Amino acid sequence: MNVTHEIELLVQEINRLGSKNADGQTSVKFGVLFNDDQCANIFEALVGTLKAAKRKKVVNFQGELLLQGVHDDVDIVLL
Repeated sequence: MNVTHEIELLVQEINRLGSKNADGQTSVKFGVLFNDDQCANIFEALVGTLKAAKRKKVVNFQGELLLQGVHDDVDIVLL
């Protein structure tokens, strides 16, 4: 899979699992995304896909690297 395609799939999954925040943007907690069975089947490297999407300004989240457990409550916001 190429990066652009994986980012498109990530956007679909954030829309499926997320909800609108106060600013009207869709957001989802990292833990929700990471622990979702469908996401686990789609993304071989979810964290790598998130980093690529952040670099392309498709999503935003605090920090550079998200780790399961430690960062489960971090919001991933669709831009």
